[in-house]
Amino acid sequence: MRPLTHPSIDDVTVEGILHALSDPVRVAIYVELAGSGGAHSCSSFLQVSDRNIPKSTLSQHFRALREAGLIRSERRGVEMHNSSRCGELEQRFPGLIAAIINAHRVQSASRARAARRKPASRA
Repeated sequence: MRPLTHPSIDDVTVEGILHALSDPVRVAIYVELAGSGGAHSCSSFLQVSDRNIPKSTLSQHFRALREAGLIRSERRGVEMHNSSRCGELEQRFPGLIAAIINAHRVQSASRARAARRKPASRA
C-alpha cells in the first residue's frame, strides 16, 4: 500500500482549497467532516446529498480533499478514517473555511426552499 501524503499547512493554497471545494459532493463531504469534530470512515459517505456515490468515486473525492490540505486521512485496518484540518486552516487563512461552510449552508437552504416551492410536474 502506498503511504498517504498530506501537504504541509504552509503548502496549502487558497486556490487549492477553492478548487477542491468546487465540486458539490466534495463540499458536502467537507462540511460534514468539519462540523463533526471527529474522524469518519469513507464508507459513511456512500450517500451524499441524496446521491449514491460509488466507492471508487468517493476515493477520488477524498484524495482531492487530502491533496488540497483540507483533511487528514489515516488507515485503520481496511478502512480509511478522515478528519478535517479546520484548526490548522483557520490559523493559516483566518475566516476562510467558516465563510465557505456558511456559504454552502445558505446555498443548500435556498435550494431546499426552491425545491419545496416547485410544483410537481404532471406526466
